[in-house]
Amino acid sequence: MIKTKFPISRMRRLRYTPLIRSLVKETQLSINDLIYPIFVKEGINEPEPINAMPGQFRLSLDDLIKECEQLISLGIPAIILFGIPLEKDSNGSLASDSKGIVQLAVKLIKKQFGDQLLVITDLCLCQYTDHGHCGIIQDNQILNDPTLKRMQEIAVSHVTAGADMIAPSSMMDGQVQALRKALDDNKFETVSIMAYSAKFSSNFYGPFRDAAFSAPSFGDRKSYQMDSSNGNEAVREVLLDINEGADIIMVKPALAYLDLVYQIKKKFGFPTAVYNVSGEYSMIKAAAEKGWIDEKGVVLESLLSMKRAGADMILTYFAKEVARWLKER
Repeated sequence: MIKTKFPISRMRRLRYTPLIRSLVKETQLSINDLIYPIFVKEGINEPEPINAMPGQFRLSLDDLIKECEQLISLGIPAIILFGIPLEKDSNGSLASDSKGIVQLAVKLIKKQFGDQLLVITDLCLCQYTDHGHCGIIQDNQILNDPTLKRMQEIAVSHVTAGADMIAPSSMMDGQVQALRKALDDNKFETVSIMAYSAKFSSNFYGPFRDAAFSAPSFGDRKSYQMDSSNGNEAVREVLLDINEGADIIMVKPALAYLDLVYQIKKKFGFPTAVYNVSGEYSMIKAAAEKGWIDEKGVVLESLLSMKRAGADMILTYFAKEVARWLKER
């Protein structure tokens, strides 16, 4: 162990000027780290503001193309799509429809932009079911294995449309294994899976449910999403997903779970994503609107903490602002 003490050791020497601070910076935030979530809605002709998420919108297909043009111009490499259909039923039938809103969106983006933008699709039933849960239900219980079959159908439809990567978020047991098999059986061996591996039943999701009209009509999601007190269980969930064939694992939400991001990255060394979720976004926006915080400073500090904890990529609604701020440096 190195033993030094003041005045030989002066930590402030490396903090005196911006150039010195830049030289010894341990953690870097890059535009290449950013994944931008987009809500695309069927049956609208102009952007719909999301009241609980200032600056975010539900987009039509035409507006989606304009958004993607802007993202490409900013250098943002990837998006994740969330679809909002016109109609819902108990099985989320439109989730796997070849003419569903996500499938049409993927086809349009790929036709327009090719490989200029990585297209990830969120794979879940909650936006498509009339009960708002992430799976098939019977007697108010979420059925695991029947849900896996629906997820396989949805995954194949997304990738057939041209999705580069799928991101299963239902937290069903065995979902990664089931999806990997479905993709491989349909000759989509090169398509990646970004698994929502440690997804917690969190109070930070509130604004998203307003954005996607996906609040459950009964009960809650605690029988399949994780208890926020269970760190060891999160590590087990990640290990299972890795063994089932996940290419990227995710911790969601981000800020309240950075201890787990650190543990998981240290333990597995696996490509790791975090989701800077809607509640984290909306809290910063609300405080900034009140003039209580500096939005730019708090956003960059927050995302930097995620990178420092071990995240390789960040799903964030702040992606466009962050890209602009980073370009200004």
